[in-house]
Amino acid sequence: MGFGTIGSGVAEVLDINKKSIAARVGDEVKYVLDLRDFEGDPIQSKIVHDYKVIAEDPEVSIVVETMGGVEPAYTFVKTMLEAGKHVTTSNKALVAAKGAE
Repeated sequence: MGFGTIGSGVAEVLDINKKSIAARVGDEVKYVLDLRDFEGDPIQSKIVHDYKVIAEDPEVSIVVETMGGVEPAYTFVKTMLEAGKHVTTSNKALVAAKGAE
């Protein structure tokens, strides 16, 4: 979730290492959540604008949050966890404000 500096870097690392990752956990990146469309970018076909698409997809088991800030990241992460997804985040503000919850 998020395709800014950190999110695009995560996507690039996952793409570079997709064979070894696929051997360990299965498929590669299925969705990228962002408000923008990224016309012409190879990731364009994976862009979604509604976090519920990810939360409701039973094939998605791991979600990476790189949006920053507390909201809407908190709402999105909480929804993913409630949907039974594993979530990792680089969002220190979110963890500081809501981590105990």
